[in-house]
Amino acid sequence: MNVTRAQAIMKSDDHIKVEYEGQAVWIDAVDEKTSTARVHDEKNPAHSQTVYVSQLMEVSQ
Repeated sequence: MNVTRAQAIMKSDDHIKVEYEGQAVWIDAVDEKTSTARVHDEKNPAHSQTVYVSQLMEVSQ
């Protein structure tokens, strides 16, 4: 995934499925300068981490 798409997903009103290392995550924030995103696990919102946007995968509906 790229930064532009990650930002679009984050701002979307639709639920767009995204995975990080095979786990469903929500994108909370995107940093263009570092190409990273703050994400949290869908099943465990308390578990958040910063990852490279390139490691995120959009899941086809």
